[in-house]
Amino acid sequence: MGAKKKAETKSNDKKDSGAKGAKGKDDKKGDAKDTKVKGAQAVIVRHILCEKHSKKEEALAEIRNNPTLDNFIAVAKVYSEDKAKQGGLLGLQRKGALQPEFEQVAFALPDSKGSNLNIGEAKTAFGYHLIVVEGRK
Repeated sequence: MGAKKKAETKSNDKKDSGAKGAKGKDDKKGDAKDTKVKGAQAVIVRHILCEKHSKKEEALAEIRNNPTLDNFIAVAKVYSEDKAKQGGLLGLQRKGALQPEFEQVAFALPDSKGSNLNIGEAKTAFGYHLIVVEGRK
């Protein structure tokens, strides 16, 4: 019986070390995802909606000239065909409330603060979107 316990202990040790190794790899992947998603159920989001791809590209070029949140808001006021007066602000949006294509991009984006602008792009039935997430809850 003593030999069986030793064998079980050794096999459990191997399983544990294998699990730790696998967990370590997953942790690295999980950390990258965690910085993006952090288990959010809702995001504070802004967007620029353009019916035509060329107009969306013009807006994106303007944003890339000065990639700040303030500039994104200014460009939204000029280019967006939706919520232009609010600088593209859609406010707090919960999962399931947005078009699936839009939602997938919005919930995957890291937050944008000041000069650290993270822009996502999506195409929905409404047109072409440039998306920025300001925060999550």
